[in-house]
Amino acid sequence: MPVTPPLHSPAAERNKQPILDALQGLLPAQGRALEIAAGTGQHGPHFMAGLPAWTWQATDLEPSRLEAIAAWAELAPAEVRARLPAPLRLDVLAEPWPLDGQRYELIFCANMLHIAPWPCCAALMRGAARHLAPAGLLVTYGPYLETDVPTAASNLAFDADLRARDATWGLRSLDAVRGEAAAAGLRLQQRIAMPANNLLLAWQGLPVA
Repeated sequence: MPVTPPLHSPAAERNKQPILDALQGLLPAQGRALEIAAGTGQHGPHFMAGLPAWTWQATDLEPSRLEAIAAWAELAPAEVRARLPAPLRLDVLAEPWPLDGQRYELIFCANMLHIAPWPCCAALMRGAARHLAPAGLLVTYGPYLETDVPTAASNLAFDADLRARDATWGLRSLDAVRGEAAAAGLRLQQRIAMPANNLLLAWQGLPVA
């Protein structure tokens, strides 16, 4: 039976290899990953092809996105598809997340914080803190506003467009995100500059005193 053509994001197509390159430098050889707000689902199959001892659990809030995620998985080679469990519906604001207490070596979230209400940032940090395995990483990707770092004109225009579309959206201050992370018990471990004025940020649990 032919696979229904999935949704397609040009941005995800452009950024999937640079993100995979960064993840390969951050992650151990094997582990379990949870993706929050997976969108079209293009990332998971690509990342699993480059992380052959990992599994990738994608989630999203919207049912139509879950269908797209499953469709992209069906297009992957059998060996990759076997490590892509069926996507789950997850509302980042729901507490607790419906994950039966499972823990992950990686929780990944790309391009959500600026197209979601601000409370989603705190909810992401709290949920990640509950579900990260020891030494696990929360990795967020997207554009941010940084103190003492000039914001690219393209990001300023993007921020204005987002706020015009929805007053609760907009690029987030890295200092504010760092504050929400600290409140949840996470610290910024690594900042990696990415193409097109994006950042990949790796967060980890605070050391136990």
